[in-house]
Amino acid sequence: MRRIDARSLRGLAHPLRMRILEAIELDGPATSSTLATRLGENTGTISWHLRLLAEHGYLEEDTDRGTKRERWWRLPPGPTVLDPSEFLDDPETRRALDVYLRDLVERYYNRVRTYVDEDWPAEWQHAAGLSDWRHLRLTPEQLHNLNEEIGAVIDRYASSDAPDAERVIVQLQSFPRRT
Repeated sequence: MRRIDARSLRGLAHPLRMRILEAIELDGPATSSTLATRLGENTGTISWHLRLLAEHGYLEEDTDRGTKRERWWRLPPGPTVLDPSEFLDDPETRRALDVYLRDLVERYYNRVRTYVDEDWPAEWQHAAGLSDWRHLRLTPEQLHNLNEEIGAVIDRYASSDAPDAERVIVQLQSFPRRT
């Protein structure tokens, strides 16, 4: 597990770097030219951002693919964890955290919007869920435990080799609400 620190958070908190990272997370290893085409950017800009993401440990070169001229990039193994509470007292890092979180929420919203706009067969529409639970009253510890338990359930389903399996995104937003 890799923890995001203040330095690496500032390295990540850029909309294009976050789009690059998401593209590799969702679609697997890629080259700068592949990403440039997919994201509508020039290869030089993408290459620079890829190197910066690698410098901060978010990506690594996939040396089993390509050549010196055609570099492939992939995610390093293991999860990356962010604890926003670690950055509350540092104004510069707090700004990076705000950029990161706002972009993340926008991407989550866009994923759901894309799903809603697509035409999925009935069995997938029946299986999918857009739900929320508004009646919960929890302590911070209970909310943390709830998220840990849900994560453990998701981990049990993480790899399926069923022939009719599709890639599935599970988004969980859990947060307190002031009344």
